[in-house]
Amino acid sequence: MLSLRSPVLRLMILFVTPFVGNAFPAADSHAAGSSNLQPNAQAAADQGVNPVTQWNKILLIIVRTPNAQPATVHTTHSFAIMHGAIYDAVNAIDGKHTVYRVRVADASQSASKDAAASTAAHDVLAALYPAFRNMLDTGLAQSLAAIPDGPDKSEGARIGTTVAGRLLQLRANDGANARPIPYVFGQAPGDYQSTPPNFPPQPQFTHWPHVKPFALPRADQFRPGPPPALRSEKYADDLDEVESMGIAGSTTATADEALTGRFWNGAIQNYWNEIAQTASAGRQLSTAQSARLFALLNLSFADSVIAFYDAKYAYNFWRPVTAIRAADTEDNPDALADANWLPQAGKTAPDPSYPGAHAVISAAAAEVLDSFFEADHFEFNVTSEVLPGVQRSFTSFAAASEEASLSRIFAGQHFRFDLTAGHRLGRDVADFVVDNFLIVQGRDAN
Repeated sequence: MLSLRSPVLRLMILFVTPFVGNAFPAADSHAAGSSNLQPNAQAAADQGVNPVTQWNKILLIIVRTPNAQPATVHTTHSFAIMHGAIYDAVNAIDGKHTVYRVRVADASQSASKDAAASTAAHDVLAALYPAFRNMLDTGLAQSLAAIPDGPDKSEGARIGTTVAGRLLQLRANDGANARPIPYVFGQAPGDYQSTPPNFPPQPQFTHWPHVKPFALPRADQFRPGPPPALRSEKYADDLDEVESMGIAGSTTATADEALTGRFWNGAIQNYWNEIAQTASAGRQLSTAQSARLFALLNLSFADSVIAFYDAKYAYNFWRPVTAIRAADTEDNPDALADANWLPQAGKTAPDPSYPGAHAVISAAAAEVLDSFFEADHFEFNVTSEVLPGVQRSFTSFAAASEEASLSRIFAGQHFRFDLTAGHRLGRDVADFVVDNFLIVQGRDAN
């Protein structure tokens, strides 16, 4: 018997349960007044289920399924391909914004956007996750069953299949499936080393700096400068902060700060995709609007990950747990060693510290969402990926981004300077994507 917490059962339930436009908390009414994206109640009523958010949920369930995601392929790669395909398929019909990668010259403007979105998503996921093929086929059949039969439905499905096939072909040799590069841990102070208590034999995604970006011209386009010198006051201050705030059982961190460290200790891009689902439903976005939002978001995520792994493996900077245990080797009188220190999160992510991934992705997310909705005030709840049923509430995307970033200090994972550099990197990547991709037809890219 399948457990109610089984990802497979969750997929089955998702395929047979309608997710209407008002299934999530609505955004604050004052925010709605400042945005050019007003709720479209008739559009929501007409479509019932938004296929873009539906397939985003499906992919989240897949990547959360144990062993479904190849260990050497970052999940943001799959989200970017799927949402890039959905966008180009829907935009081939809608025609209001520039093409991402695939142009369908003979697309009918009367074709079904929902059929195009669902078919594009299905075909991408069936190719990337063949073990889920039967379930994905069932989901597509049920999605298409809600669309009236006729040439518009058939044309939408054809467009979706065409775009998905071409985009998959374009990404076939992008480096994501390459073998990870063997890593030699350093021994000098400041060098990245395998971290206690589990001491992973190799760090993760050593090949990811060489993956072809989805939008950026190159991975190091916005590479931050180096972390502070070990003898500097800045380094000592930030080391002291994470040493006291991020230790397991910290007596310095408040109860809420400790909870924050645990709350966000999951795959940060998953949280932000769910935040975007909430925002999309609150604004009752159309299929075309949602296609553009999720494409901008996930193209930014994918390139942010490529960019931060470029920086991580350029600087190879040690994690706090290593630095704190070896602080007496740093030639900094303000750095105090603790040979038994462990982070609040228990284990440390198996890659170099600088810059911080949560900060990069959260800054990119806030930049995309703020730009898209044009609202400084936006109320929403976030549910933890690792603390079932626990929610936190926010009144802006920037506030959630800041908390998600700072949580890595409370979890004992990062120095504050990791987060500062990460925030800048994520913002720069997202700005580049928003300014140059999926823009209104007739407006020049920056």
